[in-house]
Amino acid sequence: MADAEDQALPIPEFGSLLRLDPYLQPYEKDLRRRFSLFQKQLLLLEEAEGGFDQFTRSYNSFGEQRQPDGTLVFKEWAPGAEALFLTGDFNGWDKFSHPYTHMDFGKWELHLPPNKDGTSPVCHGSQLKVLVHTKDGERLYRISPWAKYVTQQRDSVVYDWVHWDPPSPYVLKHPRPKKPRSLRIYESHVGIASPEGRIASYSNFTANVLPRIKDLGYNCIQLMAIMEHAYYASFGYQITSFFAASSRYGTPDELKELIDVAHSMGIVVLLDMVHSHASKNTEDGLNRFDGSDSCFFHGGSRGEHSLWDSRLFNYSSWEVLRFLLSNLRWWMEEYRFDGFRFDGVTSMLYHHHGIGSGFSGDYSEYFGLQVDEDSLVYLMLANHILHSLYEDCITIAEDVSGMPALCRPVTEGGCGFDYRLAMAVPDKWIQILKEYKDEDWNMGDIIYTLTNRRYGESCIAYAESHDQALVGDKTLAFWLMDKDMYTNMSAMVPMNPVIDRGIQLHKMIRLITHSLGGEGYLNFMGNEFGHPEWLDFPRQGNNESYHYARRQFNLVDMDHLRYQQLYAFDRDMNRTEDKYGWLSAPPAFVSAKHEGDKVIVFERANVLFIFNFHPSNSYSGYRVGVGAPGKYTIKLDSDAVQYGGHGRLDHSTEFFTEPLPFNERSYSMQVWTPIFAIALFMR
Repeated sequence: MADAEDQALPIPEFGSLLRLDPYLQPYEKDLRRRFSLFQKQLLLLEEAEGGFDQFTRSYNSFGEQRQPDGTLVFKEWAPGAEALFLTGDFNGWDKFSHPYTHMDFGKWELHLPPNKDGTSPVCHGSQLKVLVHTKDGERLYRISPWAKYVTQQRDSVVYDWVHWDPPSPYVLKHPRPKKPRSLRIYESHVGIASPEGRIASYSNFTANVLPRIKDLGYNCIQLMAIMEHAYYASFGYQITSFFAASSRYGTPDELKELIDVAHSMGIVVLLDMVHSHASKNTEDGLNRFDGSDSCFFHGGSRGEHSLWDSRLFNYSSWEVLRFLLSNLRWWMEEYRFDGFRFDGVTSMLYHHHGIGSGFSGDYSEYFGLQVDEDSLVYLMLANHILHSLYEDCITIAEDVSGMPALCRPVTEGGCGFDYRLAMAVPDKWIQILKEYKDEDWNMGDIIYTLTNRRYGESCIAYAESHDQALVGDKTLAFWLMDKDMYTNMSAMVPMNPVIDRGIQLHKMIRLITHSLGGEGYLNFMGNEFGHPEWLDFPRQGNNESYHYARRQFNLVDMDHLRYQQLYAFDRDMNRTEDKYGWLSAPPAFVSAKHEGDKVIVFERANVLFIFNFHPSNSYSGYRVGVGAPGKYTIKLDSDAVQYGGHGRLDHSTEFFTEPLPFNERSYSMQVWTPIFAIALFMR
């Protein structure tokens, strides 16, 4: 191993990485080995497949393919099978009339010539199955792993493979928008994007939700639960068909229209990509596709995720790389997604999958035998290929471990992601709300959590995502106001103390996270207006109820309810960021985190932020340090009446600096800071 490490290729821009993080120097051999494994895979792709461009277009040769002359070609990889047959509506479900031909390397092909009149031998909308004969003599009905559309009959448990070849497919009209300077993400689930107790559609999202997202000032949508999953309550994280857009919301063409309309609004769309594991389903999933325990997955215990009860991919397999890398390309090309949020990256990076690992931050945790380098190299390949093919592609890693260089370019020895999720931030807010009285909030602890990220590696900050909204937890609004939300959210009467505190802190938590916590921001749909209820999908345990599997946008449209005030603040927070660009600015300079006063002051992107978290003290003539001299005015104020505040700040007031150094700043000025309020000042 030592000789192999010594012969590992040099990393072209490793010096840049070391300048950012000198603590990586002792692990240069590990990083060089990873880079060499990555380069070796690229070279093999060039030699065996003509390069990654062709390799990642394998969705044009596998599964079902219509040729120019009308011939249909069916191709599968099933190395453990004894024989394959195609059956379906087209042949009256005859089991053996259409056998595949066995090719090299475990591949199988079947050619169906066009009908005598030139029409397709399999009609659009026809149902199909692959019948697999195993070496143990079993006969297994399967869906092609490359199936582009699968549906579920009303009384059926499993999904059916449907031949999708419409005579007039949707034609995308609008180009992809450029990558936003500041990423403001609206995390969305199409199925719950309606107040009605049912599964909502792609068309509903296009008509009713996209205009809200645009109005709110979000420039990016992260779509969850799009890749087909047989179990709705899995929230889209137990994938059964990786190339199929979920049919429960509508057709592929309706999803294309959704993305196309978003693009026309200047909004980029990311797909929640689940390549970390797969559903254990067999008849309508990848599991045991060819009858063997392995095929797409590791065999034995290595192929099982003990906590998720799912299968784990074998990233060292050539055909698995083909399948997964082509899957990324498919969603980019066919649907024109703009990038991906990779789910479960921590599970991929380590053989222990993060189970029972606290991740103290010791660098030895990120190197050595516990790291799954096959998975790591796959992620390096994925990022390299995506960013090579699509200049404005965005990739986000869901990683709780804090692996260094995850969000640095592959040419530096990194993994190539653009962003990682700042997963400690929402956990901190929930902990504070659960465990501490208002007067015991620790300003230093809040600042540490919001600023504790690797320099030069961009983060997406969020106060709460879908995880915090699921049953078993509560949204921030619910933690703050709980049952009072059902009876005391009317704007026609004065706020009671619970609602007053909740509305003010809801705004403060969101803005300090937005402005201090990262280089991008994420909000889960509905939480921007303080959605009053959690998420719980229909299942046996709740009598298949849709009551909590919906978003009550109707609450925002009622002028007499205070949800509209929270919505207005979220909208103006995003619009203010769009104007001043603090997310794309260098990290903030925090000049004050006063534990007694409960005041936090910082500057970012030439904006001065002042937060008063004290539950009972307002301050007049409060001195704050500033880096630049001049006249300052208020640009955003959470205490404004339209945001559910008390209107205690006069926006016509001008504040002038003095040449009086204060809190490590060269200048200072005096301001008025009401309790539970925020103000943004600009010169």
